Amino acid sequence: MKSLVIFLLGAVIGAFAYSLYVSRETGAAPQEVEAPQPETRTLGERASDSTTGIKDRLAAKAKEWRLTPEEIKRELQRGGQIVREKAGAAGGKIADVRIVAVIKSKYVINRDLPAKDINVDCTGGKVTLTGDVASVELISKAVLLAMDTDGVVAVTSNLTITLER
Repeated sequence: MKSLVIFLLGAVIGAFAYSLYVSRETGAAPQEVEAPQPETRTLGERASDSTTGIKDRLAAKAKEWRLTPEEIKRELQRGGQIVREKAGAAGGKIADVRIVAVIKSKYVINRDLPAKDINVDCTGGKVTLTGDVASVELISKAVLLAMDTDGVVAVTSNLTITLER
């Protein structure tokens, strides 16, 4: 036990001496470490900031991937099918089952989307959405959430708009 204490004491002294030596060699003055400041915002304020950041990020991606309601309406008038592909999808293939599970969970968490009415299929990272939603905005949101999933390389939407029941 005595030898362990001596060893640990030597290690601490050695580490201090090494850091002192390195700081003198580089000419850097030792830096003072500030104590972390306690968070003064409430949990609700922090959650609100986080949600705002996510909404802003999704809005930017909606524009980037041409998923605004106006563009969705135009494509629905042309052919009824919405197709988006990610340019240069990086990384290896992620299991299709995992992709479907992640997308479906995003739909369940998002209270606007009728998760039970949207069918998600995936083959080789290419996702196909079928089912019924209430508006063009919901088609846009469904495609956006699917595109924003790791492993997805393309999304084809065959979602149709139906009147609310």
